[in-house]
Amino acid sequence: MSASAGYVERPHTADWALEVWAPDVPALLAQAALGMAALMGIQTRSGPRLTREFEVPYSDLETLLVGFLSEVLYLIHHDGVSFDQFDLQLSPHRLHAAISGQPIDQLAKEIKAVTYHDLRVTTTARGLTATLVFDV
Repeated sequence: MSASAGYVERPHTADWALEVWAPDVPALLAQAALGMAALMGIQTRSGPRLTREFEVPYSDLETLLVGFLSEVLYLIHHDGVSFDQFDLQLSPHRLHAAISGQPIDQLAKEIKAVTYHDLRVTTTARGLTATLVFDV
């Protein structure tokens, strides 16, 4: 983990796992969304950028991470957009997200859901880290 923020796929017996790290919560959420899109093998096509806004209530960082990624996953499937720009504003117990991206041309692999399986957001000397498991 040499970069200050990023993601890497981790081996998992039945599903897909992704390790994510970043210096703060908004960057962790963005890296997790980018990593999820990478796992799905999304390729975009040129076209107008599309923006979506939503809010996610949360009680802890794990709930926030799953709620945010679940909404992004829904928008990927429902609207056919892969998101790569994230304006994320945190307030106590609520996230306001304005995210934008390009239309999807191809989706190589399907993710059904973001899970709480073994999910824990931890604070390290470099910031935050989490390992996510996706149901495929």
